[in-house]
Amino acid sequence: MEVKGADIGFSPGFRWGTTLLPGETITFEKLMEQTAITYPYTTLTEMTGASIKTTLEDVADNLFNADPYLQQGGDMVRVGGLTYTCDPTAAIGQRIQDMRLGGKPLDAGRTYRVAGWAPVSERARQDQGKPIWEVVSEYLGSHGTVPTLSPNVPQLHNVAGNPGMI
Repeated sequence: MEVKGADIGFSPGFRWGTTLLPGETITFEKLMEQTAITYPYTTLTEMTGASIKTTLEDVADNLFNADPYLQQGGDMVRVGGLTYTCDPTAAIGQRIQDMRLGGKPLDAGRTYRVAGWAPVSERARQDQGKPIWEVVSEYLGSHGTVPTLSPNVPQLHNVAGNPGMI
């Protein structure tokens, strides 16, 4: 978000690579373990608050649609800068609520700058930005040390007793 000048960041929900321990040097090899994919391009998109909500709702629907034949799988997009609540049991359009940026409600009509990477749309691939490893390298080079960060985890509703929620 900092390198791209964005208010909000979207990152794919990949779960691979080795663990980086506190105090460990972040080498380029370690960076590539987390980001090496065949569609590594970064994007910077102007999106309204309404379109951000629609995007999150569409991704959530791939996971939580009541009809198992319409569940396309994948992972929920990781979000930086924005907090929200998610109710996986709600209908599409109602799963994502209470979206906030800097503690203030996201304005549906306002335009925000959204950074992302690993675009799947053909248009985004044509507008190829730097590969994610170059953007992260730039960030790491300008900061030297990365502080321990708390994950930005959405608040979940109606998941009590779900065996997948530990």
